[in-house]
Amino acid sequence: MSAMPSADTTPSDVRQPEPIPPTRTDPVAPTREDRVAATGSELIGGPLGRRALLGAYWWTPVRIIALVMIGMFALGMVQKFPCYDGGWFFGASAQYTHACYSDIPHLYQGRGFAAGLVPYFDRLPDDMEYLEYPVLTGIFMQVAAWLTPGSGSLQDQQQLYWFANAGMLMVCAVVIAVCVARTHRRRPWDGLLVALAPAFILTSTINWDLFAVALLAAATLMWARGRPFAFGVLLGLATAAKFYPFLLLGPLFLLCWRAGKWRAFGTALWGAAGAWLIVNLPVMVLAPEGWAKFYSFSQERGVDFGSIWLLISQRGDFQIDPQEANNYGVALMVIICLAMIPLVLAAPRRPRFAQLAFLIVAAFILTNKVYSPQYVLWLVPLAVLARPRWRDFLVWQACEVAYFLGIWMYLAYTTSGDAHKGLPPDGYHLAIAAHLLGTLYLCAMVVRDILLPERDVVRRGGDDDPSGGVLDGAPDVFVVGLGRRSEGRTVPSMDAAGGWGPSAGPGSVRSGPEKRSL
Repeated sequence: MSAMPSADTTPSDVRQPEPIPPTRTDPVAPTREDRVAATGSELIGGPLGRRALLGAYWWTPVRIIALVMIGMFALGMVQKFPCYDGGWFFGASAQYTHACYSDIPHLYQGRGFAAGLVPYFDRLPDDMEYLEYPVLTGIFMQVAAWLTPGSGSLQDQQQLYWFANAGMLMVCAVVIAVCVARTHRRRPWDGLLVALAPAFILTSTINWDLFAVALLAAATLMWARGRPFAFGVLLGLATAAKFYPFLLLGPLFLLCWRAGKWRAFGTALWGAAGAWLIVNLPVMVLAPEGWAKFYSFSQERGVDFGSIWLLISQRGDFQIDPQEANNYGVALMVIICLAMIPLVLAAPRRPRFAQLAFLIVAAFILTNKVYSPQYVLWLVPLAVLARPRWRDFLVWQACEVAYFLGIWMYLAYTTSGDAHKGLPPDGYHLAIAAHLLGTLYLCAMVVRDILLPERDVVRRGGDDDPSGGVLDGAPDVFVVGLGRRSEGRTVPSMDAAGGWGPSAGPGSVRSGPEKRSL
């Protein structure tokens, strides 16, 4: 047997095979384009090879991501086990020192499910009077209560109620990861960012937010597939489960304005309004006081944990009235929405839908008068679609994990009496600052990608707006300001051979084989 030639003995004139240029149909492997992802992949064998056969076997990216999501969600459940037999039921601060708090077992009794009360129709015996959640979330909670056996002690029922909810929320988590993996057709592996996000895993079973997040993720997928009515219906259902999803209609309006896609926007709007009314109207008519409780509670709720208003009031040692916080928050949101108009209409290229969706929800979170730790779930799938860069995503996640630990240690400090076991107020203020700065950092990166589209990883791979549906590759019909004046500047664009070259200008967009510059 002859020895294999070494690098020293191989003739220099031997021709090496030329790399195959990428095309717009090739899937994007993060380990080939992202340094952090490539480094992390060394734990499982290293970056994806050139000759890897993708999708040739049962182990497709979407199936792998779904299984990873199930495994990580199960680890998140294990993280709650110190509270399962103790912290939720015994001791004021044990559930905080173990960072395993959950609303679910407490509200099984506190919102009348243990007593068989009907949400929104039956008055509660405590000061809350009625269930303070939107209608579709109330239905979700009630279904879990029906799945909970009524026998055994109250503690047994609360434990089983948490398990029933956890099983339903696990389905929601898998739906979210799969929808994100399928929204950008050429970037299925970005769904791993959702499945592996530490803050996502830690907060999944604190409350019922995953249900609304799953509906919104499915809505985003439908929009990406060019189905505006299905998008609208799912968006309306998501808004019936949580308030924030309707905010996406604002950025969508601006994008459809720039692209002239009024029919698609109108279809989505009617679908959303109809779905929301179908869910809410029966309760609104038959139990108006119970239906209105969510909205009145949101208005009357005081400045609470995690918000910038709490940080300001505690550092300044003065109280901010709930109505004042409402006014400040609304004023800031109006300013941000007005700032989005020139950002969308004058950007060098039309921003991607996912970028604006992330920005508007992040703005709502940053200006709100409360930031519960599970609110990070609202942003995770949108952040992955807006900026699928592992470094920036993990920096933001580290800040959110710091806040997750900070709020529980602060509550341990305030509930442990004179022992003061936990994090004092100054430390908690640092945790709030970490959350605020981490979110602002990711927002700044997304805005930079909008203003400098050549820095956008999604567009650098040759796509225009893969989550944009009818907006993807559509020519602009209305561009103002810098968008017009910057036509002379060249920006990278994928050519027919898959390489990078200058385009006609930053206003140019891809519509089939041709481009149009405004």
